[in-house]
Amino acid sequence: MLDAVEYWHWWIFALVLLILEVFAPGAFFLGMGVAAGLVGLLLLVIPELGWKAQWMAFAVLSLAATVSLRTWLRRHPPATDQPALNRRGEQYVGRVFTLEEPIVNGTGKVRVDDTTWKVEGPDTPAGTRVEVTGVDGVILKVAPRGD
Repeated sequence: MLDAVEYWHWWIFALVLLILEVFAPGAFFLGMGVAAGLVGLLLLVIPELGWKAQWMAFAVLSLAATVSLRTWLRRHPPATDQPALNRRGEQYVGRVFTLEEPIVNGTGKVRVDDTTWKVEGPDTPAGTRVEVTGVDGVILKVAPRGD
């Protein structure tokens, strides 16, 4: 029964995996779909390939395709019109706020809308306007504003 696997079975499997990628994005099923398509192509070229070799090729090609795709996406992130989406602190860089608590020994607090954020910067009294210059995790980096 397993010896009856033909190249087009792998291509159908590849199509199913690529459809799954649409519903579960993250480039996980994409690598496996590419691998299944390649195993189908390999089986078209070498029709006597056994089922164990087919599954081994699928496993190796899935791993290679997934790692390669993730590496490529890390080096070439998709362009977006909202690069700070889901990175809330980065959305505040360049904005000016008033210190709620003074910056003492390099740390203080500022109120942003209905949230209090920890800030780091030079010692500054409460009530001073500060500009967010950067973000380090959940801590806003600030500098006193001269206006």
